[in-house]
Amino acid sequence: MFDNLTGRLAHVVKTLRGEARLNESNIQDALREVRMALLEADVALPVVKAFIDRVREKAVGEEVVGSLTPGQALVGVVHRELVALMGERSESLNLATQPPAVILMAGLQGAGKTTTAGKLARWLRTEQRKKVLLSSCDVYRPAAIEQLRLLAGQVGADFFAAAATDKPVDIARGALDHARRHFHDVLIVDTAGRLAVDAAMMAEIRELHAAVNPVETLFVVDAMQGQDAVTVAKAFAEALPLTGVILTKLDGDARGGAALSVRHVTGKPVKFAGTGEKLDGLEAFHPDRMASRILGMGDVLSLIEDVQKTVDREQAEKFARKVKTGKGFDLEDFKQQVAQMRKMGGMSALMDKLPAQLARAAQGAPQVEDKVIRRLEGIINSMTPQERAKPELIKASRKRRIAAGAGVSVQEVNRLLSQFEQTQKMMKMVAKGGMAKMMRSMKGMFPGMR
Repeated sequence: MFDNLTGRLAHVVKTLRGEARLNESNIQDALREVRMALLEADVALPVVKAFIDRVREKAVGEEVVGSLTPGQALVGVVHRELVALMGERSESLNLATQPPAVILMAGLQGAGKTTTAGKLARWLRTEQRKKVLLSSCDVYRPAAIEQLRLLAGQVGADFFAAAATDKPVDIARGALDHARRHFHDVLIVDTAGRLAVDAAMMAEIRELHAAVNPVETLFVVDAMQGQDAVTVAKAFAEALPLTGVILTKLDGDARGGAALSVRHVTGKPVKFAGTGEKLDGLEAFHPDRMASRILGMGDVLSLIEDVQKTVDREQAEKFARKVKTGKGFDLEDFKQQVAQMRKMGGMSALMDKLPAQLARAAQGAPQVEDKVIRRLEGIINSMTPQERAKPELIKASRKRRIAAGAGVSVQEVNRLLSQFEQTQKMMKMVAKGGMAKMMRSMKGMFPGMR
């Protein structure tokens, strides 16, 4: 999402080469570049002005010491101010109250409130081990209540049934009573949105807030909304005592200015970021890590956390031994590793969290899609254990049998075997220490993948 902003800031670093220190004259052009980069990223103008003033104040006179160049010194200042702009530190939900802790979801229609409610319920169940009840007070949007019921079933949360003819405030009170009687730890109340802010919606959500007295009132905003996000954020902040913000669609290809604007406008911390359509696509928001990603430094800590959550330690150690020796890598290992990448969000999610320099080195590597993974798994599953261990046994007649079993063409089987051979070569390169050569060889692999 922040590729353009990252590129512009990298250019700033290059323009300040050779200077001994940062001063008014050499910093003026650099800050103009930063300002343009932020405006192009759809960051709100008042936010940009305040940000540039703070950077100028902190940067002028900043000593360039050690191995730092003036550009790097400026990036250090920009990084610190970006962190301050987005909230200094990560803040999670405050559930320290007599159960059930009520979470009220607010935001415009289309921001992703209902899906985010499902994601949040999943996060609370898996990360916090909470018993969660979901309730929808959106009686206006067709099938909104049914959508949340289905999401509740998918994430293993309970659902408070209601009819579209019920009054929203009655649904909320009924859900709260149900949560108390059935000993739920958390009640998440999804509210109705509109295509734009209007008085009726604000009056209704204020009434809902008074009825359930939530411990968390979360404003859900689309990160791709741009400048409009500021107006919407102001309206909700004035109508409700917000406690936090959830940014959705942060993995989109828009400019993402809302991510930098909404904290400044509402004065409330961004607590979560939605990073995909799947129900596991919700992660805690870390301002320092996001600032590092924007500046091309990557987010290795989040990458490590993803690996720890999804990777089987025993399998990983077994695979590491094979990589180290460059021997024993078979089709079963190939299937497991590609499926593992899918669990982590595919190659695009990996690249997004790598430092810019490493990401550029790996440019052209495959973006793993679910349908392609399923096809690969289907082909490998149609092979015998002996064929998976010794792919060289797979000749014409075996290829026809495997293709028929997987419901694909023989060409697809040939393509898989070719991909496997390239991966085997890469494993041998890694074993010999040729990491850069391996990354170059990834280009052009996995035809059919984006």
